[in-house]
Amino acid sequence: MEVGACIVTLELAETFVIARESSDLVDVVQVEVTHSGVRGYGEAAPIEHYDESAPSALAFVEENAALLGDDPFALEAVMDRLPAEQFAARAAIDAALHDLQGKLTGLPVWRLLGLRRAGPPTSWTIWLGDPDDMARRVEKVGDRFKRLKLKLGAGDGLDVERVRSVRGVTSLPLQVDVNEAWSLDEALDALPQLARLDVAYCEQPLPAGDPGGPRLERESTVPIYVDEDCHTLADVVACAERAHGINVKLAKSGGMREAVRMVHAARALGLGCMLGCMVESGLGIAAGAHVASLFDHVDLDGNILLARDPWPGVAFVDGVQLPSDQPGLGVRHEVPAPR
Repeated sequence: MEVGACIVTLELAETFVIARESSDLVDVVQVEVTHSGVRGYGEAAPIEHYDESAPSALAFVEENAALLGDDPFALEAVMDRLPAEQFAARAAIDAALHDLQGKLTGLPVWRLLGLRRAGPPTSWTIWLGDPDDMARRVEKVGDRFKRLKLKLGAGDGLDVERVRSVRGVTSLPLQVDVNEAWSLDEALDALPQLARLDVAYCEQPLPAGDPGGPRLERESTVPIYVDEDCHTLADVVACAERAHGINVKLAKSGGMREAVRMVHAARALGLGCMLGCMVESGLGIAAGAHVASLFDHVDLDGNILLARDPWPGVAFVDGVQLPSDQPGLGVRHEVPAPR
């Protein structure tokens, strides 16, 4: 198989703010794998928090291209040959091979995997701001989305007020994402108040590995889902001691194949499953959409946050990011018209 890759810069429609950073532009790596004249595509959305970047992901693809071999259906062997690092890059290769398989067989990836097409509605992310600002942005959402995800963790003592302000303008289901910004005491104080505001679950309130995790899992009246605590299959068992559910992201797990394994392991342990994403184009989001039916909750709004999605093909229908019924991932590269 022939392998190519390049770095692409995505522009967000508005500045995206979470507890530890803000961004207007995001670099991703897009991968192309060719077999018998057919091309499969995938996207890597490196996570800086885990010491991955677009240059490191690109280097990984280029340095390990020969390890893909000649059989696009030998996913198990291919992924075993690749080094267990640079998980966003692994996810891009995994997606490109799934896309290629679908195109070679004439099947969409969700059908190739034996899954249902549609998953749950995606949440829409309301990035971190002051309480009134977040409420104003929620009012603009209208009925386009079926649930909302609020970014918290500003460290100013106003996180509950942020949720209260938002709850005052919407009856939509709410979830919150703290991005590791609370201490155990802050979490124990805030979560009962969030329960009264009908928050469905709280994502990663404590720093990854915080020793207070098991206590919070026992005492919280709001279900706890972990993100930064859970990367690959090897992490799932430990998460059962500190959470009620896990957030699976292809960019940190290494791709669809690993994500499916993680879901089955989580189910065996009685854990809920959420599918998350980074800021990605439709190429990256498509890979998630094809496995979304396995999950209880879905947060796949990365491409909708962009000023322009260069890879259309994931339909947004009644709040659901619906994967294509065309072969492979079902998205196509759209070159912008000259200005």
